[in-house]
Amino acid sequence: MTDQDQTARDIMSYLDDHRAAATDFLASLVRIPSDNPPGDCAPHAAQAASLLEQLGLPVERHEVDAALVKQVGMISATNLIIRHRFGPGPTIALNAHGDVVPPGEGWTRDPFGAEIIDGWMYGRGVAVSKSDFATYAFALLALIKTNVARHGAVELHLTYDEESGGEIGPGLLLKAGLSKPDYAICAGFSYAVVTAHNGCLHLEVTVNGKSAHAAKPATGIDALEAATGIMAALYRWRSGLAGRVSQLAGIGSPQMTIGLIKGGINTNVVPERVVFRLDRRMTPEENPADVEAELRAVIEREAANYATNVSIDRILRAAPLTPLPGSDRLSAALCRRASMIMGEPVTTSAVPLYTDARHYAEAGIPVVLYGAGPHTIEEANAHRADERLPLDDLHKATKVVALSLLDLLA
Repeated sequence: MTDQDQTARDIMSYLDDHRAAATDFLASLVRIPSDNPPGDCAPHAAQAASLLEQLGLPVERHEVDAALVKQVGMISATNLIIRHRFGPGPTIALNAHGDVVPPGEGWTRDPFGAEIIDGWMYGRGVAVSKSDFATYAFALLALIKTNVARHGAVELHLTYDEESGGEIGPGLLLKAGLSKPDYAICAGFSYAVVTAHNGCLHLEVTVNGKSAHAAKPATGIDALEAATGIMAALYRWRSGLAGRVSQLAGIGSPQMTIGLIKGGINTNVVPERVVFRLDRRMTPEENPADVEAELRAVIEREAANYATNVSIDRILRAAPLTPLPGSDRLSAALCRRASMIMGEPVTTSAVPLYTDARHYAEAGIPVVLYGAGPHTIEEANAHRADERLPLDDLHKATKVVALSLLDLLA
């Protein structure tokens, strides 16, 4: 048996002995709300930092300036960094986000209860991605406690704005020079090692007309009528997206959804203002600037048929993730160890979501996604009622990350 094999055994033994501690740590995080919106996430960061320090990990707290927080529509955010250098060599960052979508309706369990039923923990954020606070923290602890010579360093980047785009989380950490990793692994949500994902464009369309009494609608300008025409044109245009299938398995075709609409004053008043937001998912092959220009042209062309004034504001433009040179080193290590621990072949894939991983890629840092989760994100009920995570998979993923780091830092 080689020294590396013995160290791997020691790491797995440590994690087996601390399985209950990791479960309790995750439960504590799930019980603290961190919904975004509204995005008042500093209290969760404070509690997470305290829990991490109780585990013996020194935590840097980086409170985000209130003006920046307001710009992204949040109330408060504090980024957490944990650094441990084993010796000279590359730095590998592990990023997970603590903000979560609001619970919504339809839950049969307390969304903040962290209830365990038949080996599954239930709660908002248990799978996406508070679980990887636990996965990454205990993987790092296992490396530290085995106390053998290694090269390089590991950093944990625990951030709180993934649901708002990641600009004041990992985006800010990198742009401000608070961290300069050589590689990054970001929160995952299934067995697969993700190397590519979609981008996303959010546009807000405002249609301004003129109010009038419903008894004399011709004296006004109906903003809702124009908005309805514009949305109908967008839905007609959307049908053509089905023919633009990505060459990457798992991505499929681009998507467009109108997800939010508001407007009007009362039933008996011609609506003077209607606002709607749309979500356009971009495949890795698409150019974000071209996608936005095409979408604006569809809206403007239809808007010209009405007397209303129409404005278009970009809310978010997140670039797709594509592999960078060096990311294959990460994916090879993770796939090898995951196949060994999971007892089945684990390969790379692409997903039609978008994540904070793109911020690392945009900074030129090779990055992949891997973390705790069942076989598919659908099994986890991610972003839906009764979000859940199999605890066996939480602990298996922690071993995979720890052993992959062992290989990468060897």
